[in-house]
Amino acid sequence: MEKEKESDSNSGSQIGTDLFEGSADRTEDVKAPEETTTPTAGPPKPTGVPDGGLDAWLQVFGAFVIMIATWGLVNSFGVYQTFYETDLLKSSTSSQISWIGSLQGAILMIGGIASGPLFDAGHFRALTVSGLFFVVFGLFMTSLCETYWQVLLAQGICIGVGCGLLFLPSAAILSQYFARRRALALGIQSTGSPLGGIVFPIIFSRLEPQIGFGWATRVIAFILLGLAVVPLIFMRPRVPPPHHKRAFLDTDAFKELPFLSFAGAGFFAFAGLLRYNITNEDLSAYLVTLLNAGSVFGRILPNFVADYLGSMNMLAATTLGASILAFGWFGVRNLAGTVVFALLFGFFNGGVTSLPPSAVVSLTPDMSRLGTRMGMLFAFIGLAVLVGTPIAGAILRDVDDDGAWKGSIGSWLSLDFFLPSTIM
Repeated sequence: MEKEKESDSNSGSQIGTDLFEGSADRTEDVKAPEETTTPTAGPPKPTGVPDGGLDAWLQVFGAFVIMIATWGLVNSFGVYQTFYETDLLKSSTSSQISWIGSLQGAILMIGGIASGPLFDAGHFRALTVSGLFFVVFGLFMTSLCETYWQVLLAQGICIGVGCGLLFLPSAAILSQYFARRRALALGIQSTGSPLGGIVFPIIFSRLEPQIGFGWATRVIAFILLGLAVVPLIFMRPRVPPPHHKRAFLDTDAFKELPFLSFAGAGFFAFAGLLRYNITNEDLSAYLVTLLNAGSVFGRILPNFVADYLGSMNMLAATTLGASILAFGWFGVRNLAGTVVFALLFGFFNGGVTSLPPSAVVSLTPDMSRLGTRMGMLFAFIGLAVLVGTPIAGAILRDVDDDGAWKGSIGSWLSLDFFLPSTIM
């Protein structure tokens, strides 16, 4: 009788371990028995991933709020750039002002190289508190700025650092609560980015003429300060940190060709993202709204399907779709075509930008190092975000040069097709 009880206990423990170590993609092969029974170094494994329930979905809600405060804010920089060019920083060139937004987005991604290992080490709470402080403090300081270097420090660096501390941990923590529905959870969380990109520009553009730049920016800061209550109250790690110190880099990743190919492909894909003025200024804001609206659905539907067909497969499909649409861009000649293009491209681009966090899980054999690997991947992408916009500006120096425009689109296509070819 005692042997039978021991056997039942060991069997139940093994089932829980298998469930926790499962990949995000349901199409992954089941590990061989000798692999699943081999003990690995790291923290004690929980008995199973909830994959739902109130506590798990509250983590998604908190991560959704963090996406509003990070990528939602970064996506809103366009309305600030327009104001800086026409009012506050008229003496600065458009290229100089665009560096503020590029630096903000780059620090957000590159910051993962530090926040990832700190998350793995169990410092999620400290990262969340400090990140939210830097974002809100940076906005308040931006509202007081009068010169270029002040805006660069407050909006470019301070807010960028805060976003870098917040973004990766908010995505990585969802992998502790979801396995079978991981891609869907990450997709729902990422919808905070386009929603923030829609709401914040509207708030700023409506309030700035009435109450001025300073108070319009402070209103956004107060909104984020109120929303900060959600992640601070509800978000908490489920898996205990390891008992031993970990390196900031997972050197084993540099020996794995699939991970290196994926990181390199991500760099080239994000470096190829370009901007171009294809309509008048009155309609440009609405087109950005349409892109963000399409992106909301593109972050949910492909991620839902990814839980059944695999995140890598869906990432390849959405990237291929975005590339094909870029070819179609050559044929856009009127407003109706532009609107359709904006909605469709926003949809596929939403999949391209939201699927990598769940896709990298399948390239992480040790889940206790997931944050570190995400940070290494996002560092590659952050460098692309930093250099991509200036390169695009150099190519498109003359906006009336149609040959340069088509040449840059061709370069973007060649880079973007590289992503699905390397991950399939």
